Amino acid sequence: MKHTIIDASQLELMDKVVVIKRVSKTVKGGRTMRFTALVVVGDGNGHVGAGLGKAVEIPEAIRKGKEDAIKHLVSVSMDENNSVTHDFIGKYGSASVLLKKAPEGTGIIAGGPARIVCELAGIKNIRTKSLGSNNKQNVVLATIAGLSQLKAPEEVAKNRGKSVDEILA
Repeated sequence: MKHTIIDASQLELMDKVVVIKRVSKTVKGGRTMRFTALVVVGDGNGHVGAGLGKAVEIPEAIRKGKEDAIKHLVSVSMDENNSVTHDFIGKYGSASVLLKKAPEGTGIIAGGPARIVCELAGIKNIRTKSLGSNNKQNVVLATIAGLSQLKAPEEVAKNRGKSVDEILA
């Protein structure tokens, strides 16, 4: 997954908590409880990231998750319909997410974790299908991996030395 460094200080970031899990560790004196929070942040304009925070208290775990997500922001290329530029399968671990281009008026057709990522990225029309693992953390990371690897037609045309019309034909 390629990460381009994005200056998060100039972006108006919104955040959503995808899942909070209670995890325990057994020690000599009993069990110690901690919390992990998976947080997705995005500006609704083509930038999105996810992070994991772990702490003894839930608000602290969410804060840490948000900071981690800001460090892992990626930019998403979108077309004029606020959809993805082409169909793509994002993979992370055993989770795969199929991202399909959709016409204007389709809306976001996606399951829970993938829907949150698409909403915060600013995508308005997309169809997705989660394939393989249903682990929420891996589905979120697979969606972000897929969105970050999308290429704009202009970029592909430049790389191939052709015009944009030839690429889209």
